[in-house]
Amino acid sequence: MRILKFGGSSVGTPERVSNVIDILSGYQKNNIGFGVVFSAFQGVTDKLISLSKKTVGRNDSYLEELEQLKQLHFTAVDFLMKNKRDKVDLGKKIITLMMRLEEILHGVYLVKELTPRTLDYIMSFGELLSCTIISEVMNVRGFETEFLDTRNVICTDDNFGSARVNFEITDKNIREYFALHKKIQVITGFIGASDKNETTTLGRGGSDYTAAIFGAALDSEEIEIWTDVDGILTADPRKVADAFSLAAVTYEEAMELSHFGAKVIHPPTMKPALKKKIKIRIKNTFNPTHEGTVISDKDDSDAFSVKGISSIDDITLLRITGSGMVGVVGIASRIFGALAKDSINVILITQASSEHSICIAVLPAAEFRLKM
Repeated sequence: MRILKFGGSSVGTPERVSNVIDILSGYQKNNIGFGVVFSAFQGVTDKLISLSKKTVGRNDSYLEELEQLKQLHFTAVDFLMKNKRDKVDLGKKIITLMMRLEEILHGVYLVKELTPRTLDYIMSFGELLSCTIISEVMNVRGFETEFLDTRNVICTDDNFGSARVNFEITDKNIREYFALHKKIQVITGFIGASDKNETTTLGRGGSDYTAAIFGAALDSEEIEIWTDVDGILTADPRKVADAFSLAAVTYEEAMELSHFGAKVIHPPTMKPALKKKIKIRIKNTFNPTHEGTVISDKDDSDAFSVKGISSIDDITLLRITGSGMVGVVGIASRIFGALAKDSINVILITQASSEHSICIAVLPAAEFRLKM
């Protein structure tokens, strides 16, 4: 069995959704079992965040933006469903979800308060809407699918915005669920639920992470991340014109590349797969015949030369220097302890051999917290 994941760019328009279903038809014809994780339609999560900010600020233009969001999804239903009865049935489900979204946004508008918990709940509607639509369309096109709301199986803490997964409970839930449900599962990416049954989100790269969680829990043959490029490239194609895709990299190499700017896959995604040594394949939705890049354990036949160059555009370097640092035990501990106290993540560290200076790289937002 394989776990496939299609991101927002892969389902950015109704036409693209239709193309994705055509790709999945190939798996069905070849009798390859799979479950499939979908992100929200392209741009929808950003729209939901924008709506949230407008409502908490009592900006009445949120109603117009909400209407645009409704039309985006109803346009998808109209394009993808050819039968009038099917359109009506699916339309009713979308209306129900939109009514819930409208209610919570109106509540934020009234109380002028937007907590991280409420924002997670609002953002969850992106995946709930996209997966509801895609699951129903797949059923009409000859698949036997079930819509799987991952809040029913992925258990997290209550760190809203970037929740941590309780793998012991989650793995058990997933295995038990799949043992009882034999249809193709259309799985909501990005979301989970706390032990108090409150909606949480898994943070940046959350849908990729969802695919890895399911793949590891089910001991999948492979996890496929479908995106809009031919795998992991040797460099950013916007900066290096002749960048090309790599056939294979190790988990460690992929983590390093993604940590320093490669946006194809987010480092936490690989942790569950790395633990189980499950291959991750990066594929291109718009070029499905391309083999893509395989991320796997070390291959002794590979010479492991330099694989690529990655970069981060917006970064802040801080240099701490002084003769009083030379030979003083515990200086580094004091520096990094102070940063950790304010939840500041250090991206890169260098230290002069003389111990006269330490240079650290942080995100600009962290620099702002330091000034405060």
